[in-house]
Amino acid sequence: MKTLFVDTNIVLDLLSQRIDFFEASQDLFTYAIDNKIKLIVSTLTFANTHYILKEQLKLNKVRSSLRKFKTLVEVASFDDKILDLALEEEFKDFEDGIQYYIALENSCEAIITRNKKDFKKSIIPILNATEFINLYQK
Repeated sequence: MKTLFVDTNIVLDLLSQRIDFFEASQDLFTYAIDNKIKLIVSTLTFANTHYILKEQLKLNKVRSSLRKFKTLVEVASFDDKILDLALEEEFKDFEDGIQYYIALENSCEAIITRNKKDFKKSIIPILNATEFINLYQK
């Protein structure tokens, strides 16, 4: 079973039902529901998603959505090692550095994101949800 790290923007695509991106993110998470892939997100993703969604939805709806979402994924935390790696590396976006090293630490086979440009130095594949689905279906 493939293990994939899912970046925050993909989670937001799903939970916010973003028009241009919802279908691909929904397909990705359906594979997880069907136990075809394992999806990992970070604790940072939960914090950031909560922060963004509370601007769009009532707090009880945000919490309810995140509780349901949590059943679809494995949640990975980060520690001093991840933080030190992200601080030393020259990622343009510090958060992306944290996400990247969490993915590496958890032996993820790819990172699924729409923000591919910030992962230029990655040693693992960086794909958007549509690209992964197209590869997976082959």
